[in-house]
Formats: sequence, structure tokens, C-alpha cells
Amino acid sequence: MPDIAPTAPPLLAVRGLAFARNEQPVFGPLDFDVDAGEALLVQGDNGAGKTTLLRVLAGLLRADAGTIVIDGQPARASLRARAISYLGHLPALKADLTALENLQFLCGLHGRRRGQRPDDAFGIVGLGGHQDTLLRQLSAGQKKRLSLARLWLAPAPLWLLDEPYANLDLEGINLVNRMVQAHLRDGGAALLTTHGAYAAPPVRTRMLVLGRAQPASAGAE
Repeated sequence: MPDIAPTAPPLLAVRGLAFARNEQPVFGPLDFDVDAGEALLVQGDNGAGKTTLLRVLAGLLRADAGTIVIDGQPARASLRARAISYLGHLPALKADLTALENLQFLCGLHGRRRGQRPDDAFGIVGLGGHQDTLLRQLSAGQKKRLSLARLWLAPAPLWLLDEPYANLDLEGINLVNRMVQAHLRDGGAALLTTHGAYAAPPVRTRMLVLGRAQPASAGAE
């Protein structure tokens, strides 16, 4: 009989995941997978738990129930640190450092994507010439672009992107889409939250719709 190649596990597998605040359910229980080369678009109204879900996946909040498995392994803190790059509402950058110093510091802390350098990332995100600008002097859109540069440099295969299109013009939205496309081509995966389908990367995408105190469903698009 011919050998059957083993099936690779999902890059992210979630089973029975639930979270409550002050004994009030926020989301769950949720069951979904995200494969390498795939994006999961998380939708829902304000208060549906989109940001909370990403923070639970990143390990910033503790789930009340369920399991999280990354590339076939339980999502312990050390694995999350290597495998996940989280882009939240705040830039997670230091105001008193220059843009370049911020990226150099974060590369030293988290490592760097093979073949990429902090200087190169400025051109990719449209911030050429701002390497020596203090973070506090950048606009909200420029800070978001610098956060995208940080995301691009990180070697983590799983991106958690909370409202990545916020504070970006049409060119910035297209930049996010191109970055997600390239990341998925390299074997990565991404979860993106959004209020609606007005912006979504043109890649293989599943949909996860959250409703307050209601189970969500995930399906291929």
C-alpha cells in the first residue's frame, strides 16, 4: 500500500473556548481552526468580545473554559511568545525612542524575520525618512504603520490583528492586505477583527461571527 502523508495540524485549534467577566458571558463556547496560509475574519458588534478573544488567544487574559493548541502543541506561555504576534489598539511602542530605536529594541526582544532588517521595514510600510523621528512626534496613522513594521519584522507565524485598518487611509488598508497576503504565502496565518466586511484581505478566509452571550460559528468563505 502507498504511504499516506500525515496531515499537518491546524496552526491554531480552539475547542470550547469561553470567557466571562463578572460572571457574565462575553463569548463562547467557541470551536474553530485556522490553517497555515489562511485568515480568520472575526466580526461582531461592539461588546461582542472580538478584542477579548484576541487577548485570550495571546495569553493576556485567562479563559474560563476550553483549550488552545498552536501547531499541535498546548499553548503555553513560552510557545505563545514564539508563535504569536499581537497588534492591538495601542501601538506598544516607546514614546521617547525614535522609530528606528523602537524596531531595533523589539527585534532584540522578539527576534527578527529571516532576511528582513528594521531599515527595510520603513520602506515596506511607507515610513521612509522617519527612522530618526521620535514616536511621540508621529501621527496616529504613522504610529499604526510603525506597528505594522514591528509586526512584519516579527518571526511569529500567527498574527492576531485587532482592527488593523483603524487610523489608516485607503493606501494603508491596501498595505495591510498586502502584508497579510505575503505572510500567508510564507506559511503563516492571521486573525483579524473588524466591525464589518468593509475591509478584508483578498486571501483564503474563514468567518467567525461573535454575538453577545451567543456561540459563534466559523466557516470557510
